[in-house]
Amino acid sequence: MLRTLIARLTGRPNRLLAFDEVKEKLNLRGSVYRGVQRVPLDHIIGSVNRYQDFDRAFLPIRRHMADRWIAVGTVLFQEASLPPVRLYKVGDAYFVLDGHHRISVARALGWEEIEAEVIEVRSRVPVGPDLQAEDLEILREYEEFLERTRLDLLRPEADIRFTIAGGYQRLLEHIAVHRYFMGLEQGREIPEDEAVAHWYDEVYRPVVEIIREHGLLEDFPGRTEADLYLWIMDHLYYLREAYGPEVDPEMAALDYAEQFAEHPIRRLVNELRRTVEGMSAFPPMEVEPKA
Repeated sequence: MLRTLIARLTGRPNRLLAFDEVKEKLNLRGSVYRGVQRVPLDHIIGSVNRYQDFDRAFLPIRRHMADRWIAVGTVLFQEASLPPVRLYKVGDAYFVLDGHHRISVARALGWEEIEAEVIEVRSRVPVGPDLQAEDLEILREYEEFLERTRLDLLRPEADIRFTIAGGYQRLLEHIAVHRYFMGLEQGREIPEDEAVAHWYDEVYRPVVEIIREHGLLEDFPGRTEADLYLWIMDHLYYLREAYGPEVDPEMAALDYAEQFAEHPIRRLVNELRRTVEGMSAFPPMEVEPKA
């Protein structure tokens, strides 16, 4: 009850994720049996069929479960042997197929790991133990982006994450424009794979390197390099329209951070600077001496 109240007050979800919803949204396919392993309990974030019976910390939320919970708790407290639970593994997160009460009691007793039979289900996008239901729509867009571009195969090191919906569609537009101009410059039809790889190497990654070199993410808490890439590229277009083609991505990145930083201290400094600059545009007031 306390966790539910805190969740309502903070707006942070307190429910387990439904495996079928994750499977559908992320287009999961193929599975491999990984055998019995020790699994971190705080990486178990969902269930196949009992996601409405436990909260995110695997505390039971229905009264009729009390007798079963106490019975399992008694066995575990006495350190008696119980069979391994059964889990689906997706990325670095796990979903319970069997053994909900054992996991619930183990977490309540302060255990950090539990023995489990693990079946790994392949995901094309990264999934971590901090996954929330509201993240699934953006991850679905990411999966569709990778299916279309094959960027994860062309550049396995690429890790493009957004906190805003619609970002991957914008990237597809950037790649299409890049492919068009590549074709004009080289006088030939550019294969899509070649355009995707060239865009990543010559457009996206250089901007990300600028972001890292100047530590710009510190000015935008909770955002990602991909978020900043889109905003910087929009700002670059605006600056070139206003000042000419000599404006380069680094100039646009620094100017964007200077004007639109979201970090509260940086934002305050920028506001004070703009105020001072605005005051300096006016002559000082003349005060007549008192008689």
